[in-house]
Amino acid sequence: MPMRLILPNMVTLLALCSGLTAVRMAFEGRWEFAIGAVLVAAVLDALDGRVARMLKGTSRFGAELDSLADFVNFGVTPALMLYLWILKEAGSFGWIAALLFAISAALRLARFNVALDDPDKPAWAVKFFTGVPAPAGALVVLMPLYWEFLGVLPHWPEFAPAVAIYVIGVAFLLISRLPTFSGKQVGQRIRRDFVLPLFVVAVLIVGLTVSYPFRMLAIGTLAYIIAIPIAWRSHRKLVLADKSLGLDDDGDCDDTDLDHLSDRDKHDAG
Repeated sequence: MPMRLILPNMVTLLALCSGLTAVRMAFEGRWEFAIGAVLVAAVLDALDGRVARMLKGTSRFGAELDSLADFVNFGVTPALMLYLWILKEAGSFGWIAALLFAISAALRLARFNVALDDPDKPAWAVKFFTGVPAPAGALVVLMPLYWEFLGVLPHWPEFAPAVAIYVIGVAFLLISRLPTFSGKQVGQRIRRDFVLPLFVVAVLIVGLTVSYPFRMLAIGTLAYIIAIPIAWRSHRKLVLADKSLGLDDDGDCDDTDLDHLSDRDKHDAG
């Protein structure tokens, strides 16, 4: 097999190793390393598809492997981490919350994988996903952990039911039909005069994340949650402005799935 077909799968396997390592760190109570491993898995998940498309190394095998890795990294791993951290204090209710999140991640990925391209879909639809993507959902659902390390949320067993309710809420965001920004078109082309400032901003973000990981994760998570209603409004305006898309009888947006086939098969695109 040519190396261009192997490299993207190696990146996916590295992401899977990172996600499984997060589970080990959680069992050992090393929560900083567990959260860091999930973050590394999310970064690698964002890279493997780009590597595959750059090298023209897409394959059906890679697409299936990527989906399985995403379910483990962003469905099973966060659910186990939260249960070991505090949800176990809520008894069966905490376990049900963990189960719902993992199952919702599986359903989200399954819907993503079977989404069909709509030939009548407008060009702007590629700017949105349907529901919260699994990697983003994993980082969002871990927000109570960030707050504990920042000293905002004390580790009291009495908070376990509230955390369980939060986990269930994020689970429903995964399987919802809310439009969320995809970010797939961000950074495809950069103006020459923006290149050097972009390098500076990238180094600044990396430096802040390494120096203040939980503050940056908490801020990023809150920013993403705030962006969800903004994405809904943006999508709503585009739907109303596009005469080729109508409104449902209930006044909601068109039921066309916003997940686009070219992006969901990270190793099977092109």
